[in-house]
Amino acid sequence: MPNPDIAAPNGAVRLDDRALMTAGILGFGTSIPLLTDLYGGLGPADLAFWAGFACFIALAAAIWLGNRWLLFKQREHFDWFASPWRKLAMLVSANVLFTAPLTIATLAAWYRLRGAPVDAAAVQVVTLTNVICVIFVTHAYETVFLIREREGDLLRVAQLERIRAQAELDALKAQVDPHFLFNSLNTLGHLVTRDPAAARAFCDTLAEVYRYVLACRERDLVPVAEELAIVRAYHRLLALRFGEAIRLELSFEGDAAHAAALRVPPLALQTLLENAVKHNRLGPGAPLVVRVIVRGDGVEVLNDVAPRSSARPSTGVGLRNLDERCRGLTARGLAIGRGAVFRVFVPAVAGAAGPTQ
Repeated sequence: MPNPDIAAPNGAVRLDDRALMTAGILGFGTSIPLLTDLYGGLGPADLAFWAGFACFIALAAAIWLGNRWLLFKQREHFDWFASPWRKLAMLVSANVLFTAPLTIATLAAWYRLRGAPVDAAAVQVVTLTNVICVIFVTHAYETVFLIREREGDLLRVAQLERIRAQAELDALKAQVDPHFLFNSLNTLGHLVTRDPAAARAFCDTLAEVYRYVLACRERDLVPVAEELAIVRAYHRLLALRFGEAIRLELSFEGDAAHAAALRVPPLALQTLLENAVKHNRLGPGAPLVVRVIVRGDGVEVLNDVAPRSSARPSTGVGLRNLDERCRGLTARGLAIGRGAVFRVFVPAVAGAAGPTQ
């Protein structure tokens, strides 16, 4: 028995056709002689009948296996897309030139075994029937191979798309660390010269925040509870520099248990808090209030708009980065509202609260 796991030349297509071969050989080897009256007046009580039965089953097996071998050999050298007409001509030629002579020779031997004259009309009908059946079965094989190749192509495209998306996500995540560290060091440099005690407290809190930053490098999504904890810590960093000029308000809407199960991209809320400080005025008399509201399917971050007079035009890189990360991880982007109040809705996905790789 040939190896049931037949592979295409590129190894992508595998086919177990043992059941099909068995049914086809027995079906054609039994039905065609009966339908074309090759047995003549012989019946099951005659020994010659069973000799003919064995002969015709052997003929069906030889035709099937021979054409099957030819089909697989041609797949190694010819491709439907590269040279369709040449492949079609070679398939038909190989099938006809192998099947017809083998059928004629076997039938001639059968008539000689029976001691009967060769029935040219019967031989012609059986030969034509065998050729048509072989072409039909070959077409079925090719259809199965094309379907399998199509499935393999779709799978490879999906895998390549997943790899590309993961590479883009890794690149976006890699941008978070240096950006955060750069801003933090600027703040620390400002505090060292003005308030050494606050600078020391800033260093301690910065170490806590940056540990979280490093821990998130291998995580795509984190529980909202962890994000809220780190945004509180980051707010403490800002408060060490700006005092009462920056305020943070956290609230929940709906089921708290459901909110605890939500997961968002790491450092999403810290990025939005940092963005609010970067683009708005803040002072003790007019503090910047950043509100974080956890909702049923995400987290909304809001702040009143008070543009800095000396602020440079925003490039939007931070929001674009976060938007692309959200699209890659939650299949939804940021929802941004502009006006007197700037609001950003970060989509979340439901899941068990715990580390997510």
